[in-house]
Amino acid sequence: MNVSQRLLWNLYAGAVGALSALIAQKAVRGAWKLATGDEPPDPNDPATPISEAVIWAVAGGIGIGVAQLLTNRLAATQWEKAMGTPAPTRSRVTFHL
Repeated sequence: MNVSQRLLWNLYAGAVGALSALIAQKAVRGAWKLATGDEPPDPNDPATPISEAVIWAVAGGIGIGVAQLLTNRLAATQWEKAMGTPAPTRSRVTFHL
């Protein structure tokens, strides 16, 4: 793979990753609100019960992990369709809550 294709991959994967990160955050927050009826807790607030903070961290980790998996698969599939070559595997899309 040449340098211009790698740059294009990084731009494409970054754009897809940024968009999916926003969607994943909203989905996890919405799921929390739907399940509990409350806004998500601030896990760093000492007034937040530790059990609630841990549950929020686990829910966020699972939600973001699934979104990251789906994003990487979508980006690679679309790259292969558009470029006719396998997607680079070194530059995976990553994002954080």
